[in-house]
Amino acid sequence: MKITPVENKVFGAIVTDVSLGNLIDREFATIEAAFLEYGFLIFPELFPSNEDCIAFGKRFGEMEFAATSLLSNQDVNEDGSYGEILDIDSQRMRMIIGNEAWHTDSTYKPYSSKCAMLAATVIPDQGGGTALADTRAGYAALDRATKDRIAELSAYHSNQYSQANDVGDFPIEQADTIYHGQAYLRPLVKVHPQTAVKNLFIGRHAFGIPGLTREESRELLQSLLDFVVSDETRVYEHNYRPGDLLFWDNRALLHRALPYNYSKPRVVIGTRVAGEETEFSYNPSDPEAEAGRRALANELALLREDTTDRRYKATTASIGRAAF
Repeated sequence: MKITPVENKVFGAIVTDVSLGNLIDREFATIEAAFLEYGFLIFPELFPSNEDCIAFGKRFGEMEFAATSLLSNQDVNEDGSYGEILDIDSQRMRMIIGNEAWHTDSTYKPYSSKCAMLAATVIPDQGGGTALADTRAGYAALDRATKDRIAELSAYHSNQYSQANDVGDFPIEQADTIYHGQAYLRPLVKVHPQTAVKNLFIGRHAFGIPGLTREESRELLQSLLDFVVSDETRVYEHNYRPGDLLFWDNRALLHRALPYNYSKPRVVIGTRVAGEETEFSYNPSDPEAEAGRRALANELALLREDTTDRRYKATTASIGRAAF
């Protein structure tokens, strides 16, 4: 096995000469150490099976979901065939397009995600990659005044907020989906539970910093995000080749999908590892959850008026809904 840092970046590494289906403990320990150091790993043209991805993910923790095509613009059937390309107005495509803004996975759930991977199967001729940004290096580069200002601040996180704010999509609220009406409070400065390195826990799902006005909150969150991605050494864009596996730490990085021609097939198999106790905010039944629900409801009411100029013009999809 060979691990090579990504050139001209402060994070990321390329792993070659390894088979995920036959990892011995020593090899896994080496990969895990590299993952914690570099934040993301690329396994080029690995062609992992679904079983490989699931087995590898389980070595990091419990599955949030495993080997699914739900992040693709067409389904993979049980016999390996592909379904029709999804309508651009379907709820799932709205979610996929929304994910083109910087985010961390599942911060809109009680437990935000620990780590995630995408295995590339079918890739369009242009675009359709994944970009990553190092929020550890971003935090480290902040001036002392900004670090002091944000040290005790938190923001609510909601996928309903981000869909409305970014693309003017207002999904039907349903408790058993990712559009569940809850908003979870998380600190702006996160301490990584394994490395103790601080990073900025921000991105598209974050809004409504308690103690700040709406405009102050929006300005601060946007300025922090802009700062992180302003240095090209802190940003990496991966253009997939079939067989590539991209694996990243949701506790240290932001990522986003890169746009492509949505009439062309893009099939990536996603596996996400659930967060542990260190990624817990609160349960919907806990008393503090009510403040998050109120903050979200108030914000969505304002965004109904603000987002008629976004891609979906403050509408609700008439075709389907997200399946997770």
